[in-house]
Amino acid sequence: MHYIYILYSIELNRFYTGQTSNVEIRKDFHDQAPPNKFTAQAKDWELFHEIACQTKEQALKIEMHIKRMKSSTYIKNLKKYPEITEKLLERYKR
Repeated sequence: MHYIYILYSIELNRFYTGQTSNVEIRKDFHDQAPPNKFTAQAKDWELFHEIACQTKEQALKIEMHIKRMKSSTYIKNLKKYPEITEKLLERYKR
């Protein structure tokens, strides 16, 4: 199982989207990010939303879709309206 995870920083008022097979380990990585990484700019990253995917390929495609949207409103709507996530999972099934 692979996951899309979306982190949110109040300090930066920004979202960070990624994919992984283990969300907890990945969040710990971002909490301790080296200075040259984007997530090192803040220390208050919280898990905002998580999407379970069937495969790594599906997770990568959905991650890219979300990043291409470049919209915090879209990200907030992913959490607010679960049917958007369901449509993404169906669209990128294969």
